[in-house]
Amino acid sequence: MRRVGRVWLICSLLLLAACHGDDADLFQGSSVTGVKLGQDWALQDLNGQTRTPQDFIGDLQLVFFGFTQCPDVCPTTLATVAQTMSLLGEQAKGVQVLMVTVDPERDTPDVMTEYLHAFDAELPRSFVGLTGTSEAIRQTAGAFRAYYAKVPTPDGDYTMDHSASIYLLDQQGQARVMFNEQVGAEVMAHDIGVLLSQNQSAK
Repeated sequence: MRRVGRVWLICSLLLLAACHGDDADLFQGSSVTGVKLGQDWALQDLNGQTRTPQDFIGDLQLVFFGFTQCPDVCPTTLATVAQTMSLLGEQAKGVQVLMVTVDPERDTPDVMTEYLHAFDAELPRSFVGLTGTSEAIRQTAGAFRAYYAKVPTPDGDYTMDHSASIYLLDQQGQARVMFNEQVGAEVMAHDIGVLLSQNQSAK
């Protein structure tokens, strides 16, 4: 993602979170409690089934936007997320990873399935790939205030410019934490552990 756009996005979300969130001290990532990200969207999973936020209620969710031909940010992000799941051990069964493609033209279900399997093959729970029409993906990105754009390349092809944030949602589907692409697995595992502990205490 272009630096100016990324900085603007992060700053605007943090300002909103500062107005609403009371739990910033609990997390090592950036608290976005109260910002109401990711509330209204509908996409298809890689089996063609329509999925909405309600399908994932009861699980923590790690959500990010990317594409399979991404040269560096996306594979690095997925590797970090996979490491996070490994650190969590059995607790990872309560966390669903969702990757929303920003390149539905090239990211067919078969392509995404193979791509994600390279990262989740050894984990207790598979990652879920999500795709849809250009309009559905645009609306989903808007729900998370995520940025992406098609960028032509000199050879006549194109690549995708996109934000690299990872969103952590709680078991009620409320966005609680936003991680940037430089956050390590230990930080994500810590914040996931906080939400898992909160949910256990509430029972």
